[in-house]
Amino acid sequence: MNEPQQKWTETIEASHSLFDLKFKEIWRYKDLIYMFVKRDFVSSFKQTVLGPVWFFINPIFTTITYLIVFGRIAKLPTDGAPPLLFYLAGITLWNYFSTSLTGTSYTFAGNAGIFGKVYFPRLVTPLSIVISNLMRFGVQFILFMIVWGYYFVRGEAHPNIWILATPFLVILMALFALGVGMIFSSLTTKYKDLNMLLGFGVSLYMYATPVIYPTSSLPAGFKSIAYYNPLTGIFECFKYAWLGVGNFSPLMLGISTAIIMILLAIGTVIFNRVEKTFMDTV
Repeated sequence: MNEPQQKWTETIEASHSLFDLKFKEIWRYKDLIYMFVKRDFVSSFKQTVLGPVWFFINPIFTTITYLIVFGRIAKLPTDGAPPLLFYLAGITLWNYFSTSLTGTSYTFAGNAGIFGKVYFPRLVTPLSIVISNLMRFGVQFILFMIVWGYYFVRGEAHPNIWILATPFLVILMALFALGVGMIFSSLTTKYKDLNMLLGFGVSLYMYATPVIYPTSSLPAGFKSIAYYNPLTGIFECFKYAWLGVGNFSPLMLGISTAIIMILLAIGTVIFNRVEKTFMDTV
Protein backbone atom coordinates (compact mmCIF):
# COMPACT_ATOMS: atom_id res chain seq x y z
CA MET A 1 0.00 0.00 0.00
CA ASN A 2 1.47 3.30 -1.08
CA GLU A 3 1.90 5.88 1.62
CA PRO A 4 0.37 9.28 0.90
CA GLN A 5 2.92 11.79 -0.40
CA GLN A 6 3.84 14.34 2.22
CA LYS A 7 3.67 18.02 1.39
CA TRP A 8 5.81 20.64 3.00
CA THR A 9 3.91 23.34 4.84
CA GLU A 10 6.83 25.77 4.72
CA THR A 11 9.86 26.03 2.49
CA ILE A 12 12.97 27.91 3.57
CA GLU A 13 14.99 29.25 0.68
CA ALA A 14 17.78 31.76 0.38
CA SER A 15 16.44 35.12 -0.66
CA HIS A 16 19.91 36.39 -1.48
CA SER A 17 20.20 38.06 -4.86
CA LEU A 18 23.43 39.12 -6.49
CA PHE A 19 22.01 42.57 -7.12
CA ASP A 20 20.29 42.84 -3.74
CA LEU A 21 21.91 45.74 -1.86
CA LYS A 22 19.48 45.51 1.06
CA PHE A 23 19.18 49.29 1.37
CA LYS A 24 16.37 49.03 3.92
CA GLU A 25 18.38 46.61 6.02
CA ILE A 26 21.47 48.81 5.79
CA TRP A 27 19.39 51.77 6.94
CA ARG A 28 18.26 49.78 9.98
CA TYR A 29 21.92 49.30 10.85
CA LYS A 30 22.77 52.99 10.50
CA ASP A 31 23.79 53.09 14.17
CA LEU A 32 26.36 50.39 13.46
CA ILE A 33 27.74 52.45 10.57
CA TYR A 34 28.07 55.38 12.95
CA MET A 35 29.92 53.20 15.47
CA PHE A 36 32.33 51.92 12.81
CA VAL A 37 32.97 55.46 11.53
CA LYS A 38 33.64 56.68 15.06
CA ARG A 39 35.90 53.71 15.74
CA ASP A 40 37.96 54.30 12.59
CA PHE A 41 38.26 58.03 13.24
CA VAL A 42 39.25 57.68 16.91
CA SER A 43 41.63 54.74 16.40
CA SER A 44 43.56 56.74 13.78
CA PHE A 45 44.77 59.18 16.44
CA LYS A 46 44.72 57.14 19.60
CA GLN A 47 48.05 57.46 21.41
CA THR A 48 49.30 60.12 19.00
CA VAL A 49 50.87 63.46 19.91
CA LEU A 50 49.40 65.71 17.23
CA GLY A 51 46.07 63.94 16.66
CA PRO A 52 43.97 65.41 13.80
CA VAL A 53 46.81 67.80 12.95
CA TRP A 54 48.24 64.91 10.92
CA PHE A 55 45.43 65.52 8.45
CA PHE A 56 47.10 68.84 7.64
CA ILE A 57 50.72 67.70 7.87
CA ASN A 58 50.36 64.99 5.22
CA PRO A 59 49.04 67.18 2.36
CA ILE A 60 51.30 70.10 3.30
CA PHE A 61 54.55 68.13 3.12
CA THR A 62 53.39 66.16 0.08
CA THR A 63 52.51 69.39 -1.72
CA ILE A 64 55.89 70.93 -0.88
CA THR A 65 57.65 67.80 -2.18
CA TYR A 66 55.68 67.87 -5.44
CA LEU A 67 56.33 71.59 -5.78
CA ILE A 68 60.07 71.02 -5.59
CA VAL A 69 60.31 67.79 -7.61
CA PHE A 70 57.66 68.27 -10.29
CA GLY A 71 57.40 72.06 -10.30
CA ARG A 72 60.97 73.27 -9.90
CA ILE A 73 63.04 70.31 -11.11
CA ALA A 74 60.82 68.55 -13.69
CA LYS A 75 59.08 71.84 -14.57
CA LEU A 76 55.73 70.22 -15.33
CA PRO A 77 53.08 72.70 -16.52
CA THR A 78 50.07 73.64 -14.44
CA ASP A 79 48.03 75.41 -17.15
CA GLY A 80 48.83 78.78 -15.60
CA ALA A 81 47.49 77.94 -12.14
CA PRO A 82 49.67 78.62 -9.08
CA PRO A 83 51.73 75.41 -8.68
CA LEU A 84 51.15 75.22 -4.93
CA LEU A 85 47.38 75.40 -5.34
CA PHE A 86 47.42 73.07 -8.36
CA TYR A 87 49.27 70.30 -6.52
CA LEU A 88 47.25 70.74 -3.33
CA ALA A 89 44.00 70.34 -5.29
CA GLY A 90 45.19 67.06 -6.79
CA ILE A 91 46.58 65.73 -3.50
CA THR A 92 43.38 66.53 -1.59
CA LEU A 93 41.29 64.48 -4.01
CA TRP A 94 43.84 61.69 -4.40
CA ASN A 95 44.28 61.16 -0.66
CA TYR A 96 40.58 60.53 -0.25
CA PHE A 97 40.34 58.12 -3.16
CA SER A 98 43.49 56.12 -2.34
CA THR A 99 42.74 55.71 1.37
CA SER A 100 39.13 54.73 0.66
CA LEU A 101 40.16 52.19 -1.98
CA THR A 102 42.88 50.66 0.19
CA GLY A 103 40.57 50.51 3.21
CA THR A 104 37.65 48.86 1.44
CA SER A 105 39.94 46.32 -0.20
CA TYR A 106 40.57 44.80 3.26
CA THR A 107 36.87 44.43 4.13
CA PHE A 108 36.78 40.62 4.30
CA ALA A 109 40.36 39.94 5.41
CA GLY A 110 40.35 42.63 8.09
CA ASN A 111 36.92 41.84 9.55
CA ALA A 112 36.81 38.04 9.34
CA GLY A 113 36.63 37.76 13.12
CA ILE A 114 33.54 39.97 13.34
CA PHE A 115 31.85 38.46 10.29
CA GLY A 116 32.23 34.97 11.70
CA LYS A 117 30.49 35.82 14.99
CA VAL A 118 27.55 38.11 14.29
CA TYR A 119 25.29 38.94 11.40
CA PHE A 120 24.85 42.37 9.90
CA PRO A 121 24.78 43.54 6.27
CA ARG A 122 28.37 43.12 5.13
CA LEU A 123 28.12 46.20 2.95
CA VAL A 124 28.00 48.23 6.17
CA THR A 125 31.75 47.78 6.60
CA PRO A 126 33.01 49.23 3.28
CA LEU A 127 30.40 51.99 3.53
CA SER A 128 31.69 52.98 6.97
CA ILE A 129 35.26 53.10 5.62
CA VAL A 130 34.25 55.41 2.77
CA ILE A 131 32.34 57.67 5.18
CA SER A 132 35.11 57.82 7.79
CA ASN A 133 37.59 58.81 5.09
CA LEU A 134 35.10 61.45 4.00
CA MET A 135 35.56 63.10 7.39
CA ARG A 136 39.31 63.19 6.82
CA PHE A 137 38.73 64.61 3.36
CA GLY A 138 36.63 67.36 4.93
CA VAL A 139 39.52 68.40 7.18
CA GLN A 140 41.99 68.45 4.27
CA PHE A 141 39.47 70.30 2.11
CA ILE A 142 39.45 73.08 4.73
CA LEU A 143 43.21 73.41 4.20
CA PHE A 144 42.65 73.59 0.46
CA MET A 145 39.99 76.28 0.95
CA ILE A 146 42.37 78.38 3.05
CA VAL A 147 45.10 78.25 0.40
CA TRP A 148 42.54 78.73 -2.38
CA GLY A 149 41.12 81.81 -0.59
CA TYR A 150 44.59 83.36 -0.51
CA TYR A 151 45.09 82.96 -4.26
CA PHE A 152 41.49 84.00 -4.97
CA VAL A 153 42.06 87.33 -3.22
CA ARG A 154 45.23 87.77 -5.29
CA GLY A 155 43.22 87.14 -8.45
CA GLU A 156 45.12 83.96 -9.35
CA ALA A 157 42.21 81.52 -8.86
CA HIS A 158 39.23 81.82 -11.19
CA PRO A 159 36.25 79.75 -9.96
CA ASN A 160 33.13 79.16 -12.02
CA ILE A 161 29.67 77.57 -11.80
CA TRP A 162 31.12 74.04 -11.83
CA ILE A 163 32.02 74.54 -8.17
CA LEU A 164 28.47 73.40 -7.47
CA ALA A 165 29.42 69.97 -8.84
CA THR A 166 31.99 69.41 -6.05
CA PRO A 167 29.70 67.20 -3.87
CA PHE A 168 28.89 65.11 -6.94
CA LEU A 169 32.60 64.69 -7.69
CA VAL A 170 33.28 63.50 -4.14
CA ILE A 171 30.39 61.03 -4.34
CA LEU A 172 31.75 59.69 -7.63
CA MET A 173 35.16 59.12 -6.05
CA ALA A 174 33.53 57.37 -3.10
CA LEU A 175 31.52 55.07 -5.39
CA PHE A 176 34.59 54.35 -7.52
CA ALA A 177 36.66 53.43 -4.46
CA LEU A 178 33.75 51.39 -3.10
CA GLY A 179 33.23 49.45 -6.32
CA VAL A 180 36.89 48.64 -7.01
CA GLY A 181 37.54 48.05 -3.30
CA MET A 182 34.74 45.47 -3.12
CA ILE A 183 36.18 43.69 -6.16
CA PHE A 184 39.65 43.43 -4.61
CA SER A 185 38.26 42.58 -1.18
CA SER A 186 36.33 39.69 -2.69
CA LEU A 187 39.24 38.42 -4.75
CA THR A 188 41.76 38.59 -1.88
CA THR A 189 39.73 36.08 0.14
CA LYS A 190 41.13 33.49 -2.26
CA TYR A 191 44.17 35.22 -3.77
CA LYS A 192 45.88 36.97 -0.88
CA ASP A 193 48.83 38.24 -2.89
CA LEU A 194 46.49 40.64 -4.67
CA ASN A 195 46.88 42.94 -1.64
CA MET A 196 50.48 43.56 -2.66
CA LEU A 197 49.42 44.12 -6.25
CA LEU A 198 46.84 46.66 -5.13
CA GLY A 199 49.33 48.65 -3.05
CA PHE A 200 51.75 48.76 -5.96
CA GLY A 201 48.99 49.46 -8.47
CA VAL A 202 47.55 52.39 -6.51
CA SER A 203 50.98 54.06 -6.50
CA LEU A 204 51.28 53.67 -10.26
CA TYR A 205 47.68 54.70 -10.84
CA MET A 206 48.41 58.14 -9.40
CA TYR A 207 50.80 58.83 -12.27
CA ALA A 208 48.11 57.78 -14.77
CA THR A 209 45.77 60.33 -13.17
CA PRO A 210 46.10 64.12 -13.61
CA VAL A 211 47.23 64.74 -10.03
CA ILE A 212 50.56 66.41 -10.77
CA TYR A 213 49.94 67.40 -14.39
CA PRO A 214 47.04 68.61 -16.54
CA THR A 215 45.70 66.43 -19.35
CA SER A 216 46.37 69.30 -21.76
CA SER A 217 50.10 68.55 -21.40
CA LEU A 218 49.69 64.96 -22.65
CA PRO A 219 50.42 63.94 -26.26
CA ALA A 220 47.32 63.46 -28.41
CA GLY A 221 47.47 59.65 -28.26
CA PHE A 222 47.78 59.50 -24.48
CA LYS A 223 45.15 62.21 -24.04
CA SER A 224 42.45 60.12 -25.72
CA ILE A 225 43.35 57.16 -23.50
CA ALA A 226 43.35 59.32 -20.37
CA TYR A 227 39.70 60.25 -20.97
CA TYR A 228 38.76 56.65 -20.12
CA ASN A 229 40.42 56.88 -16.72
CA PRO A 230 37.41 57.38 -14.40
CA LEU A 231 39.36 59.85 -12.27
CA THR A 232 40.38 62.08 -15.17
CA GLY A 233 36.99 63.73 -15.55
CA ILE A 234 36.69 64.17 -11.77
CA PHE A 235 40.11 65.79 -11.29
CA GLU A 236 39.85 67.97 -14.38
CA CYS A 237 36.37 69.15 -13.40
CA PHE A 238 37.51 69.99 -9.87
CA LYS A 239 40.53 71.98 -11.04
CA TYR A 240 38.51 73.72 -13.72
CA ALA A 241 35.78 74.61 -11.21
CA TRP A 242 38.05 75.99 -8.49
CA LEU A 243 41.13 77.18 -10.37
CA GLY A 244 39.65 78.02 -13.75
CA VAL A 245 42.24 75.94 -15.63
CA GLY A 246 42.26 72.58 -17.37
CA ASN A 247 41.01 70.77 -20.42
CA PHE A 248 37.62 69.88 -18.96
CA SER A 249 34.46 69.02 -20.87
CA PRO A 250 31.13 67.61 -19.62
CA LEU A 251 31.73 64.57 -21.85
CA MET A 252 34.76 63.65 -19.72
CA LEU A 253 32.63 63.68 -16.58
CA GLY A 254 29.92 61.66 -18.34
CA ILE A 255 32.45 58.99 -19.33
CA SER A 256 33.77 58.87 -15.76
CA THR A 257 30.27 58.51 -14.34
CA ALA A 258 29.34 55.69 -16.73
CA ILE A 259 32.51 53.68 -16.04
CA ILE A 260 32.18 54.14 -12.28
CA MET A 261 28.57 52.94 -12.29
CA ILE A 262 29.58 49.84 -14.25
CA LEU A 263 32.44 49.06 -11.85
CA LEU A 264 30.15 49.62 -8.87
CA ALA A 265 27.62 47.16 -10.29
CA ILE A 266 30.35 44.58 -10.93
CA GLY A 267 31.78 45.08 -7.45
CA THR A 268 28.33 44.65 -5.89
CA VAL A 269 27.69 41.40 -7.75
CA ILE A 270 31.05 39.92 -6.79
CA PHE A 271 30.79 41.15 -3.19
CA ASN A 272 27.30 39.70 -2.71
CA ARG A 273 28.40 36.39 -4.14
CA VAL A 274 31.58 36.06 -2.08
CA GLU A 275 30.07 37.15 1.25
CA LYS A 276 28.06 33.90 1.42
CA THR A 277 31.11 31.63 1.29
CA PHE A 278 34.13 33.76 2.18
CA MET A 279 34.52 32.21 5.67
CA ASP A 280 35.55 28.97 3.95
CA THR A 281 38.48 30.60 2.16
CA VAL A 282 39.55 33.66 4.16
